[in-house]
Amino acid sequence: MSAADVPQETEYPQRMGKVSRRELALHGYTRFDQLTTVTPAALLKIHGVGPKAIRILEEELAARGLAFAAG
Repeated sequence: MSAADVPQETEYPQRMGKVSRRELALHGYTRFDQLTTVTPAALLKIHGVGPKAIRILEEELAARGLAFAAG
């Protein structure tokens, strides 16, 4: 893995798991506000992002007054 491949830090909580946070970052999602432009179904297509990660992200988005894009 080169330095360019190392994902940025994310705002996402540790309880999501390392793989899901890393994969979201590799796909350009590092902040909660970026998730408002994507549907949960689209995120589930990313390897390492499963239903548990989506539930956690939904809770975190709601706590911030945000939501995923409508599908």
